[in-house]
This record gives sequence, C-alpha cells and structure tokens, in this order.
Amino acid sequence: MMRIEHCLPGGLADQPTPAVHLSLTYDRRCRSRQAVRLDDGREAALFLPRGTILRDGDWLEATDGTRIRVVAAAQAVLRVSAEDPLMLLRAAYHLGNRHIPVQVAVTSLQLEPDPVLHDMLVRLGVEVRAVEAPFDPEAGAYGGGHRHGHDESFADDHALAQAAFEHHHGHHQH
Repeated sequence: MMRIEHCLPGGLADQPTPAVHLSLTYDRRCRSRQAVRLDDGREAALFLPRGTILRDGDWLEATDGTRIRVVAAAQAVLRVSAEDPLMLLRAAYHLGNRHIPVQVAVTSLQLEPDPVLHDMLVRLGVEVRAVEAPFDPEAGAYGGGHRHGHDESFADDHALAQAAFEHHHGHHQH
C-alpha cells in the first residue's frame, strides 16, 4: 500500500500535471491519518503531521516518489447569495461570529449544512440553497484556522500580524 507522508505547498508552478488525484471532502481533508483511495482506485495510507488540513490544489508526495494533487470533492453545502452585497456582508459577519468554516467568493458564501444557521440566514434576508459542490473554506487570517489568544501559537500569530501591519504601513509600532 502506498504511504503518503509529505504535503508540498499548493500551486507549485513547476509540478507536472499529475496523473494521480486524491478527491476528499472537507471533513476528510482535516484528518491527517487515514486510509484513502486515490481517484485512480489505488489504496494509500495518509500519514501527515497532526493538525495538517489539506487544501484544494495541495500536492502530496508518497514515499515512493509519486506526486498526488488534492482535489476538494463535491459535498453537501449551503450556498448563500444576495442581490444586495451589503446583505451578503452581513451574512458573512454573522457566520464569522459563530466561528464556523466558510468559503468566501465574490458573490456567494458556502458552509456545511446546519439547520440553525440556515434559519438564521433566511431571517437575514439572503438566499440559501442546498447544493453539491466542492468546499474549501478560508484557512483563517494567519493561515492556520481559528485561534484564540490563549493558544500556544498566539505569540507567533501576533508577530505575523505585526509584520504584516509594518509591511503595509511602513513603520514600527512600539
């Protein structure tokens, strides 16, 4: 059985078009250790560092050198849209307050099905449709998903935010 232990950054321009894809739903892309079936039917063992969340377009490398492209598989999602962009922004704000994974696009939002959130969104006046589509939610402001200040990574996240601020504003905060 093929063993996959390395995740390479997504979007590598120098990668050949792979003959092998691995299509997984969001839930499965959040599991770092699992048995998987590649799209070509071969079985493999995914054994990535704990906490790894695979993104659509990421590259994996098996111990035998096989390169595999991660694909966000279609799954049940709620697609939120509105004719008025302000209403869509309000919906995004309220979903963000609930700290749930949300995929953001210019004219829509997507989230995993939830009857309570569905009802809230309808009450906000946006259109909510149940569809089957790939789901690749935002990774979080600093690339690592949702975190709170008491987490071990707070210092690293804060330093990254400060560096970004300094880069965009051209001065140091003291």
